[in-house]
Amino acid sequence: MPARISETYVLRTYPFRESDLIVSFFTRDQGKLRGVARRARKPKSNFGSGLERLSLVNLSYSQKENRELANLNSCDLLQSQFDLLSDFEATVALDYIAEVSDHLLPPHESNERFFRLLTAVLDYMHERAPGAIWAAITYFSLWATRLSGFLPDLANHPDRQLSTDSRTLAAAMLKTHISGLPARAWNKNTALDLRRILIRQMEEHVERRFHTPPLLEAL
Repeated sequence: MPARISETYVLRTYPFRESDLIVSFFTRDQGKLRGVARRARKPKSNFGSGLERLSLVNLSYSQKENRELANLNSCDLLQSQFDLLSDFEATVALDYIAEVSDHLLPPHESNERFFRLLTAVLDYMHERAPGAIWAAITYFSLWATRLSGFLPDLANHPDRQLSTDSRTLAAAMLKTHISGLPARAWNKNTALDLRRILIRQMEEHVERRFHTPPLLEAL
């Protein structure tokens, strides 16, 4: 089968054999796929640093019919999240975004809106504005839940932990691009208030609980 080149976000990698990696990746045109990056763990590979978590790359891969795993050939790095790794809060946020995306996205289903959501959230995190991390992950949680088809009715939700202010903020977020969100509304308590209900809604649709929300709660 001829190689395909797609704009791709790398979601997760897992060691495989001595020098290979299993890669979960989200392409703009084909949706979420998994593949084998052979010799990717060797110092001189065709992938370089392009398989780091949430890196945006042009990925070359091929996949035969009836094969679960694609063969990854090489990638060209378009955007790295390396400059965020010096901030522990941002690092945990990247783990959260990657984990939620990997669990919620169905395989082999293109989702242009989710792809643009990742781009908007990561670009906003790079701006390093005050409160940008909490704003980004709360915005991501809301839209990831909505785009996956099970956003609850926040205006009338029975969960008493979800305050009226948070419901109003949620409604505004769903109508506003992330760069236009009011900075004064963003703080840890606001973010936690919204995320508690959204995380529970997400976990009803995945096989296991998320790992990174407890780390975010502890920040």
